[in-house]
Amino acid sequence: MSARAFRRAGQDARWIDWLVGGAAIAVAVLLLGLPLAAVFVEALRRGWPVVQSTLSDPDTIAAIRLTLLVAAITVPVNLVGGLAAAWCVAKHDFPGKRLMVTLIELPFSVSPVIAGLVFVLMFGAQGWFGTWLQARDIQIIFALPGLVLATVFVTFPFVARTVLPLMMEQGREEEEAAATLGANGLQTFVRVTLPNVKWALLAGVLLCNARAMGEFGAVSVVSGHIRGETNTMPLHVEILYNEYQFAGAFAVAAALALLGVVTLLAKTALERVSGCRMREGR
Repeated sequence: MSARAFRRAGQDARWIDWLVGGAAIAVAVLLLGLPLAAVFVEALRRGWPVVQSTLSDPDTIAAIRLTLLVAAITVPVNLVGGLAAAWCVAKHDFPGKRLMVTLIELPFSVSPVIAGLVFVLMFGAQGWFGTWLQARDIQIIFALPGLVLATVFVTFPFVARTVLPLMMEQGREEEEAAATLGANGLQTFVRVTLPNVKWALLAGVLLCNARAMGEFGAVSVVSGHIRGETNTMPLHVEILYNEYQFAGAFAVAAALALLGVVTLLAKTALERVSGCRMREGR
């Protein structure tokens, strides 16, 4: 190939890159950016006093508190469970390993509504354990434990699937070397495995937190929609919208979207920091 033809091929490749990149950005802005911007525009269309009034309403405050509480319980549970599951799959061979991988990915393929119905079947008043729970005055469905169980199920894969590929790529050589030098399992995990995946782990935690705050389907089934008690922010948005309180619905939706944006920005900053540390060899 002549030098002229080579340059022309390079120019054509750059044009294709620009064309594909521009089309991808346009689609992202059209399908993702504009709807999100529309939420904030609608929330502020009737002025800040309406937003302030909605967000200061006792039911809205209760929904915000419950959303943050469910996320605060869900994220540590999935942090421990997801990290343990990823560590078992990546660093050990055992019977049922493929089954565990399938179970980790199960919430991605099962509708959240089905997950909520399963918990109702198990812990509802007419469920498998309903009579036993009622005899001991234990409330799971239509209460905080049910919300947490449903959210944990839906968000479980985020930590595990974020950490697992990195653990698989790193292999087992460092852990085997630590064991050879006399480190026990806990020491190996804390001093070798965990530092190698800390950035991916934090990213998974942020994703898990964002999904926990925004979960609707499974939580809707097990909540009972008790206003001021079991309604999270997504459920409160639905109630306000169904009651034709559109300004209030968009105000709460904007607050929920803002939490998601903050989480996304934190994840982006985290990825930038981790990339810099990796280039520095840390």
